[in-house]
Amino acid sequence: MPETVDLEALPPEFAAAVDAVRRAERRPELVITEIPAPGSLAPYAIALAADVNPSRHGSDSDFGTGRFILLYDPAEPEEWGGAFRVVCFAQAPLETEIGLDPFLAEVAWAWLVDALDSRGAAYTAASGTATKIISCGFGELARQGDGAQIELRASWTPLETSVGAHVAGWGELLCMLAGLPPVTEGVSLLSARRAERG
Repeated sequence: MPETVDLEALPPEFAAAVDAVRRAERRPELVITEIPAPGSLAPYAIALAADVNPSRHGSDSDFGTGRFILLYDPAEPEEWGGAFRVVCFAQAPLETEIGLDPFLAEVAWAWLVDALDSRGAAYTAASGTATKIISCGFGELARQGDGAQIELRASWTPLETSVGAHVAGWGELLCMLAGLPPVTEGVSLLSARRAERG
């Protein structure tokens, strides 16, 4: 994974967290790349982009995609409840019938919690949104047919500097949203396979 953050220029606590992010366990179905982090959210940050089974390097996956950002502010903002904050995004296409499931948003959030807990990630102050998107093509796009997507945006405060379990949990969530079976026992799987459109 290309390294865009120079560890020597960082506060020791954040440098240790960056090292943990870079060494985090990854599922083989994911291609993860370190990308430039947004500069306006915190004094220090590291960001990752991931795609599930991308068909071509450098392009978004048809199966699922996501972003993981670790923020660090030594001033410990009150709303964070600590010096670190994770912000993540995960998105995957679904079969339209699954997209219409009234419990899909709750299931997606439960998957995130299960993925973090199964990896032993300690955290607090979790928040987020799960959004179901149903689309219909018209005119020139009518041949694409109907489709659905699930998007999960979440943030939480890690309770440890060694944040590898948080990265692993995020990667597990991406794979589950894409319809891949979980690698840990005790996590239920909804048949959220990608929709065949075209």
